[in-house]
Amino acid sequence: MSEAYFRVESGALGPEENFLSLDDILMSHEKLPVRTETAMPRLGAFLLERSGGAETDHAIPQGSKLELPLWLAKGLFDNKRRIISVELPKIYQQGWRTVFSADANVVDLHKLGPHFYGFGSQLLHFDSPENADISESLLQTFIGRFRRIMDSSQNAYNEDTSALVARLDEMERGLFQTGQKGLNDFQCWEKGQASQITASSLVQNYKKRKLTDMEG
Repeated sequence: MSEAYFRVESGALGPEENFLSLDDILMSHEKLPVRTETAMPRLGAFLLERSGGAETDHAIPQGSKLELPLWLAKGLFDNKRRIISVELPKIYQQGWRTVFSADANVVDLHKLGPHFYGFGSQLLHFDSPENADISESLLQTFIGRFRRIMDSSQNAYNEDTSALVARLDEMERGLFQTGQKGLNDFQCWEKGQASQITASSLVQNYKKRKLTDMEG
């Protein structure tokens, strides 16, 4: 029986989201706090609930604080025209970065933001002076949590894993599922229930990229 939906990989950790990916579509709708650096004519009618201070001609005044979905904030952001400025969400500010550096494993990332890594990576588009620190924090947080995630996925055979993944962000849950699939495939092979061992999708994708680079 064919699957109704084939999962499309997220592109959020790269330059742009992949809008064929459900994960990226959901992530791009997460709200980002911004401040208008210029009056925005006729947009008050669309953002009236968010702005609260829209004038009678439906203009959003300069200096208004809004919460916009990521996709809209990226569309309005322009360094030259200074339409909006972006405020860092609290979980990416110095206070939380200190918590992550102390012990990233104690943090419930799913509660703070289900797309923590993808959303954080997209914040780098906004040219914040803290970009280097945000990038380093994302990397070190991932490194600090990776081993525990994979250890958990490899030591939970035929068990209820809901408690193990409850505190993981969506990308980490994908890693956990990959580890679980590897464990289950190995168990099947060990019991003689698998016809053959095949290369992982990561290896296959690497070979495809390498072939494309050589042809280019």
